[in-house]
Amino acid sequence: MKRVVTFGEIMLRLSPRGYERLLQSPCFEAAFGGAEANVAVSLANFGMESIYVTKVPQNPIGLAALAELKKFGVDTSFCVLGGERLGVYYLEKGASQRPSLCVYDRKNSALSEAEPKDFDWQKIFKGASAFHWTGVTPALSKKAAAICLEASRAAKKMGLTVFCDLNYRKKLWTKAQAKKTMTELCRHVDVCLLNEEDAENVFGIKAAASDVQEGRLSAKGYQDVAKKLCQAFPFKAVAISQRESHSASDNSWSGIFYDGKNCFFSKKHELRLVERVGGGDAFAAGIIYSLLNKFPPKKAVEFAAAAGALKQTIEGDFNRVSAAEVERLASGDGSGRVLR
Repeated sequence: MKRVVTFGEIMLRLSPRGYERLLQSPCFEAAFGGAEANVAVSLANFGMESIYVTKVPQNPIGLAALAELKKFGVDTSFCVLGGERLGVYYLEKGASQRPSLCVYDRKNSALSEAEPKDFDWQKIFKGASAFHWTGVTPALSKKAAAICLEASRAAKKMGLTVFCDLNYRKKLWTKAQAKKTMTELCRHVDVCLLNEEDAENVFGIKAAASDVQEGRLSAKGYQDVAKKLCQAFPFKAVAISQRESHSASDNSWSGIFYDGKNCFFSKKHELRLVERVGGGDAFAAGIIYSLLNKFPPKKAVEFAAAAGALKQTIEGDFNRVSAAEVERLASGDGSGRVLR
């Protein structure tokens, strides 16, 4: 069984019921989530040995976050206890022409104030095949960025494949800050993951003949983006999730995988969204699972796109599906008929 290590911040998620607006009623539904934690859960559900590394406060909320991950079979034994608080985010689900809204409350969180000395990467990476982190983590603080750099260097030295999802978040840092930090970090990355906007937001590489706001994406334009990224960095492969937003309720979803020589495209999935949060993380987990299991490129991108599509039919951050369920959709069974 392949062992994968993910590193990032898990947060408490508070959401109004259904499609209510924030504080429309006094009730919030509580859950946990976060980019790398979402990937860790997906990989565990796919049957991989999934290890999640973070720092959480030693209080009932921090411990509950780790307990939630353990429910899915994620190994949290390398997580560090300490710090003052767990980050929080508020999610208001959009519908039709009203977009979803995410409000962060994560300043001075335990992970943002963690120190490089908190983590023994030689011990953590022992026996592992891959390491995954996202651009959300270095955006939290200079300390978090330094930890990502130290971890990526250690992973490369120990022969792990390093996966990075650019995951640009404008509410956490500016484009200039992201470009400076991610340029240094990406020198230690093997496989770059991104969505339809990330390359432009982080590195200023725009896809020709595409307009994300209008939901118009050019396959050739993004093929060129992948090539340019591989020319600029020592990436062995680039995977791009593609979302064409017709509204907050209806999206088209697909994926691109570039192996350094050729580009492969998944089929397009037409989605009536239950929840879009975590779709990109499920896509990333699908790519990691596929590459570690030596899937051919075309099969890898079909699997990843199907994983992302299924996530967006499920409430919450975590993708609660098995590899077999993803394989079923990837193979063409998307009818949604009742399984009896």
